[in-house]
Parts: sequence; C-alpha cells; structure tokens
Amino acid sequence: MKAIILKTFGPAENLTYIEKEVPIAGSEEVLIRTRSISINPIDVKIRAGQRPAFKDKLPLILGWDIAGDVVSAGKNVKEFKAGDRVFGMICFPNPGNAYAEFTVAPAKDLAIIPVNIGYAEAACSGIAALTALQALRNFAPVQPHQRVLVHAAAGGVGHFAIQLAKYFDAYVIGTASASNNNFVLNLGADECIDYKATIFEDAAKDIDLVIDTIGGNYIQRSLKTMKPGATIVSIPSILNAEVTQLAEADGKHGYPLLVKQNTEDLNFIADLLSKGILKPFISHVFSFDEMVAAHLQIESGKTQGKIVVSF
Repeated sequence: MKAIILKTFGPAENLTYIEKEVPIAGSEEVLIRTRSISINPIDVKIRAGQRPAFKDKLPLILGWDIAGDVVSAGKNVKEFKAGDRVFGMICFPNPGNAYAEFTVAPAKDLAIIPVNIGYAEAACSGIAALTALQALRNFAPVQPHQRVLVHAAAGGVGHFAIQLAKYFDAYVIGTASASNNNFVLNLGADECIDYKATIFEDAAKDIDLVIDTIGGNYIQRSLKTMKPGATIVSIPSILNAEVTQLAEADGKHGYPLLVKQNTEDLNFIADLLSKGILKPFISHVFSFDEMVAAHLQIESGKTQGKIVVSF
C-alpha cells in the first residue's frame, strides 16, 4: 500500500511517500480501507516539530480523522464487520497512521457512517467536531439561552461549535473576518463580530461560555466579556495552565482542552449528521498525492470549515 511517512520534523515537503505492507488488525481492532481523511492544525504542528511529546516517535505516519470501509475485524470486535462504512478519530493523541491506503484502528474509536453521509463529510467529523462538543459539554455544560462566544468561528472547530451551541439552544456570537460574516451567520450564529474592525471585548458582553481556539492574549481579552463565574475553554492552552490561572484570578473558570476519544460522543455526532443538524463544511478537497498542498492550506490560517484528502 501507499503511505506518507514523516522522518524529520520540518516543512510540508518533509512528508514522503513510501510503499509498505498492509497492517494486520489486532483482536480489538479493524482494518480499514481509507476513502477520505481530514487534515487538522494538529497534523501541521506535529509535522513542524511543535509538539514535544512526538520528538521520540519518528519516523511516524500522521493523521487521525478517517472514513473508510472495514476490510476485516479482530476476533473480539462485535460491532463492525467487513463492508461497514466507518469513521472516527483514531488512536489520538498517539500516532494515528491515517495517511495511508489502509490502516488499523481500535473498534472503540469508530462509529458507523450514516447512510445519507459521504466519506468526506464523515472524515471531517472527528477531531474538530468532538473538540467542539466536549468544549460545550465537559466543563460547564451549555444551557438554553446562555450566551456563548466562539472564536475563529469560521474554522474547523469553530464552525462545528456554532452549530452545536445552537442545537443546545444557546445565543451564539462568533468572531471572524468580514469575509466570513455571512458564512458564520448561515451556520446559525446570532451575531458575528469582525475581529479586525471591532474590539471584540467591547462588542460581546455577559458571556457565559467562551470557546477559545486562538489562545495567547485572546484569553485575557475574552475574560473581559464574561460574567462573574463564567467559563472559558481554551484549546491552544493544553500545553500549560495559563487559562486556569488567568480565569481564577478574575473570578471565573478556565479549562484547557485536549480532545479525547469517546464512543458515546462520536455516536452522538453521527446521529446529528444523520438528521442534518450538524453539517460539515468542506472548503477544499485534495487527492492523496496532494498532501503537501493540503498542509500548506492549513498553514495559511485561512481555511473555511474543513479540508479533505480523498483516495
């Protein structure tokens, strides 16, 4: 099979195509023929050497978001069989080996793709959708009519967070560039703040929950928008406790979030996909031979929704 290996951290051109043997599924795993994968910012950060936990894992095959067909299932796997269409975030945060024509995945990391959903849409609905869901539910579960502020609302996590927060009946404010205003409002946001033209902490007030996908000074700025005792969940802050310390000093609650595989959460996402409540937006589709271009697109920081690599 064809796969893409990373031997040395660095630029996208360090991704190298190789031929290797098709892996064999263990007793708790399934072998998947890959149909689509989604590329996430974490792929790029690890490739560039920005995640110390991976410094001793080279050479490695990147990728976690996958959709494909079950080829075979391990002897202890009861929920999947050959021919099933499955998707999920596999093996995270350990190497997922998704940049390959075939891969093995723990059965617990997968869900059945709804019949009305294609491989590309399913592949998009792993890391980003699970991150958004867990940010909204795992710390201070959002309640109807609460005010939720979502940063980078047009991005991968952001565009799912907008839809999920509206599903939970919140009042949702997104920050995005002016060019993404209509996109964010069409996702269901009640307001969209142009962060380039407007100081968002002056425009957003009485916020109950902030979903922060940017980090840095956005944490302190977001705290100014929040009610006393409100919560901010920060995805970029997983490497340190800054969000917790800053929030506590201001009489609020702050949590870093590293997404975790949760079968119940993944099946919840699958159910919303099947009902058309959650709709992944795919702005770019690349072929497997265009992986470098896919990484460069993510690095641009201007991706609307998600990007997909299809086989």
